[in-house]
Amino acid sequence: MGDKPIWEQIGSSFVQHYYQLFDADRTQLGAIYIDASCLTWEGQQFQGKAAIVEKLSSLPFQKIQHSITAQDHQPTPDSCILSMVVGQLKADDDQVLGFQQTFLLKNIQGAWVCTNEVFRLALHNV
Repeated sequence: MGDKPIWEQIGSSFVQHYYQLFDADRTQLGAIYIDASCLTWEGQQFQGKAAIVEKLSSLPFQKIQHSITAQDHQPTPDSCILSMVVGQLKADDDQVLGFQQTFLLKNIQGAWVCTNEVFRLALHNV
C-alpha cells in the first residue's frame, strides 16, 4: 500500500490533535486558529480566534468524547488541505449523536492552522 500522501498525514495528525484538545480542554484550541479564521457551528457564524474559542468554550456541556468513524483529506490548488470528518460524540449523559465536521488547513510560517471550519450534528427529521 505504501506511505500515505503528505496531505493525508498532515490532515490525520491535525484531526487527532483537534479532538484530543477538544475533549480534554476546549480553551486550548486557540493555538490552531488565526485572527482571520472562520467557524460555522450549526449555522452560526464566528470569525476570529477569540470569537471561535469563546464559542467552543461556552458550549453547554461539561465533558465530551468524540469517536471518529471516517476522515478524508484532499490537497487544494493553493497548497491548503481540506479535511472532512464523520463521527459520533457523547456529551455529558446525553445520547450519542452523529456529526460531520470540515476543516480547511493552511501552513502559515511552518505551522498548520485551521482557517475555516464547519460543524453540524447529524440530526434528521427535526
